[in-house]
Amino acid sequence: MKNNNNNLPNPWLSLVPFVTLIVLLILVIKVFGTDAMAGGSQIALLTSSAVAVAVAVIFCKAKWQAIEDGIALQVKSITSALLILLMIGAIAGSWMVSGVVPTLIYYGLKILSPKIFLFAVCIICALVSVMTGSSWTTIATIGVAFIGIGSVLGYSAAWTAGAVISGAYFGDEISPLSDTAVLSSSMNDVPLFKHIRYLLITAVPSLVIALIIFLIASLNHASASQVDVDEFSNALCSTFNISPWLLIVPVVTAVMIAKRMPALQTLFLSSLVAGITALIAQPDLIAFIGGGDSPKEMIRGLFVTYYGKTAIPSSNEALSTLIQTRGMSGMLNTVFLILSASAFGGVITGSGMVQSLTNVMMKVITGRKSLVSTTVATGLFSNVATADQYLAIVLLSNLFKNLYKEKQFEGRLLSRTTGDSVTVTSVLVPWNTCGMTQSTVLRVPTLDYLPYCFFNMLAPLMSIIVAFIGYKIFRIKPETEEKPAWTDRFPSI
Repeated sequence: MKNNNNNLPNPWLSLVPFVTLIVLLILVIKVFGTDAMAGGSQIALLTSSAVAVAVAVIFCKAKWQAIEDGIALQVKSITSALLILLMIGAIAGSWMVSGVVPTLIYYGLKILSPKIFLFAVCIICALVSVMTGSSWTTIATIGVAFIGIGSVLGYSAAWTAGAVISGAYFGDEISPLSDTAVLSSSMNDVPLFKHIRYLLITAVPSLVIALIIFLIASLNHASASQVDVDEFSNALCSTFNISPWLLIVPVVTAVMIAKRMPALQTLFLSSLVAGITALIAQPDLIAFIGGGDSPKEMIRGLFVTYYGKTAIPSSNEALSTLIQTRGMSGMLNTVFLILSASAFGGVITGSGMVQSLTNVMMKVITGRKSLVSTTVATGLFSNVATADQYLAIVLLSNLFKNLYKEKQFEGRLLSRTTGDSVTVTSVLVPWNTCGMTQSTVLRVPTLDYLPYCFFNMLAPLMSIIVAFIGYKIFRIKPETEEKPAWTDRFPSI
């Protein structure tokens, strides 16, 4: 049952695990709804992994060691992401209890107009993400604050999340500080800034269209009454000690990011500063969480803020729901899901199933249009299959690099298409590390915010459209000058 041409699993057999996964996920979502991440999706992924192993070992005669190595490689690639995820949980708790997020919400309500809210959110997140190079950090900090502001102004969390994610991933894609931008360019031997300039051809029109949609939606939005906004603001002031001094925490975080400190260090130090700030600015809340105001109980309250659930009472029901935090413990379902997804990705990668299906798509490539279209389709497929954007970038680049050279297209076309098809769409896949993380951080299910992530959906389409038009699609100039025969004996000349 193997493919005689390349000794890979038969493409039809390679589809079995994916069909199994899709069927199980549909069943899980139908049964559990928004609680699918609480265990159902993990079981679906592990079951599909078992099916993939059975197919690979029984029908494809794959060696277990190769499959195990594939799983180990997948898990190793996400280790840093898991630690970052836990630190994001710590930041979510400490920034909320310290009053940083409530202060951002309070002043945001004073500044942001409801009539341009989604438009402004997208632009602000884009600018912050360009400066930080991290969509995850942008979403975990100001993104959470915008969700709160939007709920007060009468916007659904899905719409606000769409604006936050659209802006954050635009910045992530084009920022010179972005690890995905660096990875996409380096994997395809393209200078970073050359890669970014080429990306602007597709990224900017996609963002402009998304901004127009967000502006129209904002202008047509029936905003909450001023009475509701004032009531919410007063509830914030009665629950937290609101002060502009609390904005020192995000400023310190921004300085660390500007100095290009590693993400894990930045998030750890930011949560540490926020914890100290909580003890100074919100001692009553820390005492309430810890069960008393003795030093022992205050320390307990601070630790619970980092890792556990907090339920801070408020006079406003909407605010009480918003300021509940789950700390690191709130990320454990996501960690479980990422590990399950890594097991699935490791099996289908280690057994050669991904490459087998990709080779089928390669057969339809005849020219520029089909080349870019197939690359985009494979990028989306890689995000779904590997459940990790970094792995998908590496996989896509390795599969298509030589093909682009054979077709005499410059490497920057592949690096740009990789960014448009992998980096920005990873957040749209419920079991991808990005999709799982952002849905957990923003408390909005992936499938709920997906229809409103206009930039993320437009970018891969724009990449195909530009390829069909042929705008600034450059070919490698063939070497016409033949070298003298004697140079073969002296390769250094």
